[in-house]
Amino acid sequence: MIVSVASGKGGTGKTTVAVNLALSLERALFIDCDVEEPNAHIFLKPELQRKEAAFVLIPEVDPDLCTHCGTCSEVCAFNAIAVLRGGDQGGTVLVFPHLCHSCGACALLCPQHAIREVEKPIGVIEEGDAGNVRFVHGKLTVGEIMSPPLIRQVKDWILPLYRESRSKQASSNNEYQKQVAVIIDAPPGNACPVIAAIRGSDFCILVTEPTPFGLYDLKLAVQVMQGLSIPFGVVINRDGVGDHEVDEFCARSNIPIMMRIPMRRDIAERYASGLPIVDVDARLREDFRALYQDVVRLSG
Repeated sequence: MIVSVASGKGGTGKTTVAVNLALSLERALFIDCDVEEPNAHIFLKPELQRKEAAFVLIPEVDPDLCTHCGTCSEVCAFNAIAVLRGGDQGGTVLVFPHLCHSCGACALLCPQHAIREVEKPIGVIEEGDAGNVRFVHGKLTVGEIMSPPLIRQVKDWILPLYRESRSKQASSNNEYQKQVAVIIDAPPGNACPVIAAIRGSDFCILVTEPTPFGLYDLKLAVQVMQGLSIPFGVVINRDGVGDHEVDEFCARSNIPIMMRIPMRRDIAERYASGLPIVDVDARLREDFRALYQDVVRLSG
């Protein structure tokens, strides 16, 4: 069961829900895909055991082979490579790595085979354990402008092992077979990074707050879920503040409100201290367990 936790805007409590949901389960695999600003490790405090650099492929031009024909520039849909003809050397090829989407078209279609793809570091992937939670996250290098490639690599780092283990007969020495749930903490918003994170999920929990801003961005997130055909439900954080328009919207749209996290000082204090809120009282832990059971039921 792969459950992603998303929100239309930042600051709604998405990571709070994802972390405490994982901690409420017997075993969980937690994947923090908010690679531009990962913070789940602050609450889970994992013991990191593996670390590996993440790369994308960008073009490198051999000036001795290049004839400056311009084919590479013509086939690049992202204007990441430009050819300036003329000059003493017959021309110049400019590569803009931050615009490159690593499609490989320039290297594939260069008639002189003057372009090869080289690795460019974009961040790191780290993995470890936090009690009963297996933890993986990515950290995008400061200055990099595209996070989806790293998000995909973070998921590819661990999810194939999870899926393979689930498809085989249980084995006592296969730790991934013990995982009962995958929790993906998605980036905030509704753009490409979110889609890269939630794609392939069995269910998505949308976290919102009962305010006009929360409602506006929830509506955008709902459109994304419907476009991707991913079953979803809503968790209302800071319940008790704002208005009732989120409830009315969900009722009109037949969207289930699966859980409400009250606006309470003790919860806010634990969050501000970097501590899980399920330790505030036993009822919250049971509420998160019930939330997961509802996810299983609604996912069909």
